[in-house]
Amino acid sequence: MGKVENVVFLSLVLDLFAFTIPLPLFPRLIEWYTQRESSDPHGFLSTTLWAVSTIRGRFYRPSYNSKRWDIVLLGGLMGSIFSCAARTLQFLVSPYIGSLSDEYGRKKILLITMVGNILSALVWIKSTTFASYMLSRVIGGLSEGNVQLAIAILSDITTPANRAKALAQVGIAFAICFCIGPPIGAYFASRPVALGQALGMELNVYAAPAILTLVLLVAETVFLGIALPETRGKKLGVQGSEKSGEHSTDLRAGRHVKEDEARAPVRPAEQRIKTLETLRVLHFLFLGVFSGVEFTLTFLTFDLFDWSNTQNGKLMGSIGIVSAVLQGGYVRRSLARVGELNMARRGTSSCAIGLVALALLPHFTLTRPGLALQLLKVAAICVGFTSATVVNALTAHASLQCDDGAPEGAADSESSSGRPQLAKGQALGRFRSSGQLGRAIGPLLGKMYSSSVRWCCADLWVSACASYWSFGPSVTYAVAAVAMGGLSAHMRRVARKTAAKTA
Repeated sequence: MGKVENVVFLSLVLDLFAFTIPLPLFPRLIEWYTQRESSDPHGFLSTTLWAVSTIRGRFYRPSYNSKRWDIVLLGGLMGSIFSCAARTLQFLVSPYIGSLSDEYGRKKILLITMVGNILSALVWIKSTTFASYMLSRVIGGLSEGNVQLAIAILSDITTPANRAKALAQVGIAFAICFCIGPPIGAYFASRPVALGQALGMELNVYAAPAILTLVLLVAETVFLGIALPETRGKKLGVQGSEKSGEHSTDLRAGRHVKEDEARAPVRPAEQRIKTLETLRVLHFLFLGVFSGVEFTLTFLTFDLFDWSNTQNGKLMGSIGIVSAVLQGGYVRRSLARVGELNMARRGTSSCAIGLVALALLPHFTLTRPGLALQLLKVAAICVGFTSATVVNALTAHASLQCDDGAPEGAADSESSSGRPQLAKGQALGRFRSSGQLGRAIGPLLGKMYSSSVRWCCADLWVSACASYWSFGPSVTYAVAAVAMGGLSAHMRRVARKTAAKTA
């Protein structure tokens, strides 16, 4: 692993560690805001809960604990807001961040986005109202460019032969941070902070994890400012290979070749642009389903099993462990041999299996809780495999479309045969943008299931779920499984079509 790759990997670990810390806290955070602001009938949260209750009442009137229902439903809404404030904004700004990095350089734009992330953490620390917390998410959404620019940097310094292996580091960083971030966030959530009393101000109930997030982001910014060189237009990976005369292994052909020979034939720009469009659609469709499943897992356990922050943190951590092990072993060794699209197809198939397990789970929560927990474990393993494969494989394939043999030192905006759509920053920014839109929609769709879980579990044995608002969790997950299966089949067709054109 080269110096720049080390810098990018360590910065991603710091950034994603900060990102994963609040993940298990959402259910309890909503309860805290609800208890705090329920006395103000005209407050932002009370107005939001009233709107949620009104919408829920149009479809179903629970016979008990309607307030709990509304909190769980708001959890899905908050997930959507977390995504819509962060993800939808990223959908809008990612292409611009990528284009700016093509024009002004990766490092400069990355450091500017880090300032916004730091400001977001500062607002979270002081967010004693639901509205101020949402403001912190909006700021974070406008500023999030770390992963996108890290992918562009790794694409700058690697050749097509080792691109997928280098980009796998992004997924490994995600997996590592999903192992450590949620449990540590849950741990610090139980530790009160005396700083507010010392300063004479009130802080967020989870100010401790928020302060830890701030420290990590500041450390990342300083580290990037000192250690990261500018990579735009520089083929550092090619330089290193040429100087050392090292050989790489073309796993698809099963033979040793030099880096220059390992490059696949450059396809016409029109074909590569069309491939990028297809990949953006696949990215959007996959994350539209997967992110809803991923986000609502903690609300599922909160509602069905009444799990605490610590238990939810362990669940997220276990998924991260599975993903990390697979990323470091199976994915890195097999991606070049299997092919990016085929690897993505395997991941979507795994997700479909996990969704089937989740569809069965509510039927056994009351009658056979042990079996319900086993089904949850199966789903967690499948989600871990999916996390390790799909996005990384699609990203690697998208990055490869931007290579056209442009001379070293040429700015991205001037390369790609004069096609700005193939400039790395803009192309990968638009690719990530489509995924962020899917992530924004996913939790919003997921709230339909969240609000149905309690009804299903309480009334399944009484009325066999005779009338669902959104068909209940079982049907919702079953439909999602069918959608994932269809997406897997479509990926198979795209892979065959791409292979035929390349041959």
